[in-house]
Amino acid sequence: MSHKHRHNNLINEKSPYLLQHAHNPVNWYPWGEEAFEKAQQENKPIFLSIGYSTCHWCHVMAHESFEDEEVAKLLNDHYIAIKVDREERPDIDSIYMKVCQMMTGHGGWPLTIFMTPEKVPFYAGTYFPKESKYGRPGLLEALEQLHQKYTTDPDHISEVTQSVKQALDQSTREKSKSRLTKETTDHAYQQLGRGFDHTYGGFWEAPKFPQPQNLMFLLRYYHFTGKPAALEMVERTLQKMATGGIYDHVGFGFARYSTDEKWLVPHFEKMLYDNALLLMVYTESYQLTKNPFYKQIAKQIIEFVEREMTSKEGAFYSAIDADSEGVEGKYYVWENEEIYDILDEDLGEIFSTAYGITPYGNFEGKNIPHLIGVKLELIAEEFELSMDELLERLEIAREKLLKAREERIYPHVDDKILTSWNAMMVAALAKASIVFQEESYLQSAKKAIQFIESRLIQEGRIMARYREGDTKYKAYLDDYAYLSWAYLELYNATFSLDFLVKGKHLVNEMIRLFWDEKNGGFFFSGADNEKLISNDKEIYDGAIPSGNSVAAVVLAQLGYTTGEMSYLDKLEEMYYTFFEDINRQPSAGAFFLQSLLLTENPTKEVVALVENDYSRMEVVKLIQEKFTPDISLLVAENPEQFAKIAEFATDYKKLDEKTTIYVCENFACRQPTTDIEVAISNIFSTEK
Repeated sequence: MSHKHRHNNLINEKSPYLLQHAHNPVNWYPWGEEAFEKAQQENKPIFLSIGYSTCHWCHVMAHESFEDEEVAKLLNDHYIAIKVDREERPDIDSIYMKVCQMMTGHGGWPLTIFMTPEKVPFYAGTYFPKESKYGRPGLLEALEQLHQKYTTDPDHISEVTQSVKQALDQSTREKSKSRLTKETTDHAYQQLGRGFDHTYGGFWEAPKFPQPQNLMFLLRYYHFTGKPAALEMVERTLQKMATGGIYDHVGFGFARYSTDEKWLVPHFEKMLYDNALLLMVYTESYQLTKNPFYKQIAKQIIEFVEREMTSKEGAFYSAIDADSEGVEGKYYVWENEEIYDILDEDLGEIFSTAYGITPYGNFEGKNIPHLIGVKLELIAEEFELSMDELLERLEIAREKLLKAREERIYPHVDDKILTSWNAMMVAALAKASIVFQEESYLQSAKKAIQFIESRLIQEGRIMARYREGDTKYKAYLDDYAYLSWAYLELYNATFSLDFLVKGKHLVNEMIRLFWDEKNGGFFFSGADNEKLISNDKEIYDGAIPSGNSVAAVVLAQLGYTTGEMSYLDKLEEMYYTFFEDINRQPSAGAFFLQSLLLTENPTKEVVALVENDYSRMEVVKLIQEKFTPDISLLVAENPEQFAKIAEFATDYKKLDEKTTIYVCENFACRQPTTDIEVAISNIFSTEK
């Protein structure tokens, strides 16, 4: 880049994405008053570009256009150019992405918006090549024509902006008279069944995304209905993904998506949220099936995140780029000869046979290691090894290759720390700590939550991101919802009532800041956030489950655990608020539907008054070993400890000073018992 000596207004930002553009010849501004005032004064339209630092097509557009003098001149002369990091400002991204989808029928990043100084769009798109090609308009042409339109035909511009405003107003719709029912969960199951790839797992056609929220829904649907196809869809997907190239067989962890239907060629970037949610799914699938393969993958995901995505203070980085040295996937792919050079002839032969390494390669002449369609038993036979010997050799090979790979130029890491994505990882680690009986996972989860509590809360307000000592942006619904979920998972892992108190406080704050009093549901931005042209209310799951989806599940779990009916009343209201959206496309709100499974099926509340730590462990372990989304458990040594948490449980008594267990359904409790065996059979009596 020849412009190192000059920089624009992004130079003082902390976002790695904005800093990537700080030396462009384009006179970029960060989102803020200065840029909008300038646009007003000079009566120039705004060119808004939204992306993130590990986004491949964002890099392509930056290189082709934003580093280019000709494009920069047009932008600087006729527009005020604003850059936004979608990971720091998901509020801005969600509104303008919605507009792009309304205007063009599709969305994605980089997101490119032409708008008035009042922030209302009149044209939208995603990636623009510099010159018109691939049937896409070129950026140069678009900049010229839209500048003409803006200056010579203001009536047309105001017509478009009026209709955009109307469409946005209508999109935050009124509460329906109809309510979602249990049948909605059946419709989602059927819809996922229709979109399921029976050969390779996953849903719909390529490019294929892991979509962990679909799998989490199906695990619970299986639990409540016993329909084997629900579990089969999950198992096939998890097994096929983990054998494909979307899984990094040398360093572990999942890439963001696969470009083909068999999960072979990934888009190589790795996101914290995918790995957190997939960790949750592999862990729960192990809990349900006890298949050791799921345990292996779950533990490998944790190993990868701890090695490559964890800060020294124990928080988690956002993402690792697909590109290194400007080439996509360069860090991850292998030349055929390289494998033999590193491993020697014999080990090279074994590894290459197992992982499909050939002289021709499977990705632009290079090799992505994978196990698609491979039967390791046959390879063990071929090399006259036992299975254990084969696995031992493959592991030695993997470690050598990882060491060699670490000599390469590492891809860019987006090292900002986002509250919502960190919370997902905390929730998954807490769950893994119980299921795999690993104290170290719990310690990692606690360390990350302590980081959030010490760095990402200012005057009681959760903040969205931290980087290099700088905490910024009042948090959004997602941050509150995911963090509440993390506290509930920490509570379920430890039964320390302190986590439940924190989770409850956070949910109360979430209701205070984000709840829509008129139509129900939660707004994306809080009452004290910056006002944008619309306050979005998301229900469909995108790259991550929506804030409303996660909030709904948290309300259900917290309602049942604490007996606080007001949480279940809010959830009830959401079944009307989102009726139209979910009814139209149930599988697009798969995470939300977990809450419907919980409220429409029988659930149990278990209250255990324990005499000592040993009996606490005994009761807790028996429940934790199984996959039991329908059971909530309160544990304490004496009932007074429930006072701040669960009023209904304060009247319970210990019998004969022994560990006493109450099993309740819909807050009506059976006779208490001091016989743990009897209690356990009561708890699981109607379990399938």
